Amino acid sequence: MRVGLYGQTLSVDKKIYAEQLLTTFKNNGIVVVIEKKFHELLANLDLISNDVEFFEEEDDLKNNISLMFTLGGDGTILRVLSFIKNSEIPIVGINLGRLGFMATIPKEDIKLNVENIIKGKYNILDRQLLKLTTSEKVENMPYNYALNEIAISRKETTSMITIDAYLDNEYLNSYWADGLIIATPTGSTGYSLSCGGPIIMPESSNMVLTPIAPHNLYARPFVIPDETKINLNVSGRAENYLVSLDSRLITIPHHIKLSIKKSNFSIKMVQLEDQRFLKTLRKKMFWGEDYRN
Repeated sequence: MRVGLYGQTLSVDKKIYAEQLLTTFKNNGIVVVIEKKFHELLANLDLISNDVEFFEEEDDLKNNISLMFTLGGDGTILRVLSFIKNSEIPIVGINLGRLGFMATIPKEDIKLNVENIIKGKYNILDRQLLKLTTSEKVENMPYNYALNEIAISRKETTSMITIDAYLDNEYLNSYWADGLIIATPTGSTGYSLSCGGPIIMPESSNMVLTPIAPHNLYARPFVIPDETKINLNVSGRAENYLVSLDSRLITIPHHIKLSIKKSNFSIKMVQLEDQRFLKTLRKKMFWGEDYRN
């Protein structure tokens, strides 16, 4: 078996977990291919030799690896999407961070869980993506898909912006706010949740529109079918506004309109057999816990 490995950073105190992962691969006869920058980082930490394979772009992965392991947190998974794209390579998230809704393998149990994955003791979950298109070409547009959310927000001003929203070409509302979040079920436990949005089960066929600090107080999070096409027109006092795709920021002039819809492909996530979304909610959000005594 050949697997990929991606990470962004690795502090000295987390070095032991990378070492455990690489040792587990080696002891089970797994060939690992590491993203180039992370490869350089691991080599500088004396965790790998220079003859270990590396990849630089999506084409290096096609028909080449069975699974993509990420070492970090949920943000690391979001970053690896620009390599995975529509290749259908399942992602295994090992959590070195704090919350970890997607990176669900705890760092304390790397050996056991990775060996279970090697034995095929896991399920594959499909996670929907959002696709962003613009009415005119935008310079430096990054990978225009998002797994968690697409967020529109103000730039270069403390004044609110106005976002006219249309669903399947029918006018919905004009949001007077700091911004607007369009989140997938996967992203419903992220930025949208912190702005008062609902938690949505990952397998639900929905999106949620969550305003950021709306001035029109009747504006509330709105759950819609994921087949809906969303069109947005943004205006404000500044010349530009910000769009974030899973934290990848781009600046867009106000005259450019946005269109958001579900992508025609999904991302595949590995879920261990004993892991369930509700169990993750209880563990990460302490649902049902009583600390009064």
